[in-house]
Amino acid sequence: MAPTARSGLPIGKDHGHITTIHKAPVKPSRRKGALSKRSAFVRDLVREVCGLAPYERRTIELLRVSQDKRARKLVKRRLGTHGRALKKIDELTNYMAESRRAGH
Repeated sequence: MAPTARSGLPIGKDHGHITTIHKAPVKPSRRKGALSKRSAFVRDLVREVCGLAPYERRTIELLRVSQDKRARKLVKRRLGTHGRALKKIDELTNYMAESRRAGH
């Protein structure tokens, strides 16, 4: 809940001494994990040069034959958490769509 202006009265909803509301600066930790342009470029380049990991290739095959649940289970075992697995499945689905559009 955001702080409201004080009324200066000793009782009531906004009671208390009148003060100026201080807006705290954004912490650097709030930016942690945000993808920079450079790291996005480097990841894209590495993906292009190195290709897919073996488990990613197998996952794509499972997705092609509509075994989504099996693919999610495989990726979850490899990456450790359900959230990471869902993110990876989404990434691989986009990768498949891009390669289909490119005609590979």
